[in-house]
Amino acid sequence: MILSIGGIKGGSGKTTLAVNIAVAKAIKGEKVLLVDADDQKSALTWSEARDSLQEEMISNNQISVVHLSGRSVLTQVKKLSKDYDEVIIDVGGRETASLRAALLVCDIFLTPFRPRSLDIWTLESLEEILTEAKTMNPSMKAFAVLNQADSRGNDNNDANKILKDSDLITPVNCIVSQRKVFANAISEGLGILEYKPIDKKAEIELNNMISKLYHSYIETISK
Repeated sequence: MILSIGGIKGGSGKTTLAVNIAVAKAIKGEKVLLVDADDQKSALTWSEARDSLQEEMISNNQISVVHLSGRSVLTQVKKLSKDYDEVIIDVGGRETASLRAALLVCDIFLTPFRPRSLDIWTLESLEEILTEAKTMNPSMKAFAVLNQADSRGNDNNDANKILKDSDLITPVNCIVSQRKVFANAISEGLGILEYKPIDKKAEIELNNMISKLYHSYIETISK
């Protein structure tokens, strides 16, 4: 399975979701490759912090991390994916050759949106890129999740209503809230499922999002 996480708006927490999904998969015993396809190399920096840890917990949750860009995202991921149960591609928050290459090689494309107008307004432009990508990768399925969401208020509901109108992107019926544990964990080379003390609310939201994403994908390809 190849999962790409990207979009055309920065600051929506793509790397945070990518590393935490990678950790969740590794905890379950899957062999995971995390591809940093963002020029900022945030996932690579996270992995360097992770490499310095000596805790037994980390040694049991091994994740391979490589940096690729441009067309090499397409060519190299195809080769490397044969050796892994899961490949997760973290693509930067703008339209790049890396984003387009990731769309051509992935099974699932996940785009996180913050429930803010500036983020949601990029939906139409993203759909244009997806439409073009699906002519070459018709089996790719696109999903959206509200990330860094509010714990209360109407913004989440308003954003979800707009996402539900998309013909190309299926909303994952959940939210991942803005919580300090995500920043705290990533700064130490950890996922929130490894960080102590455990934030149970964040853990539940993350696991729920992952479960619903893959369940929605299975439902979509079964139709």
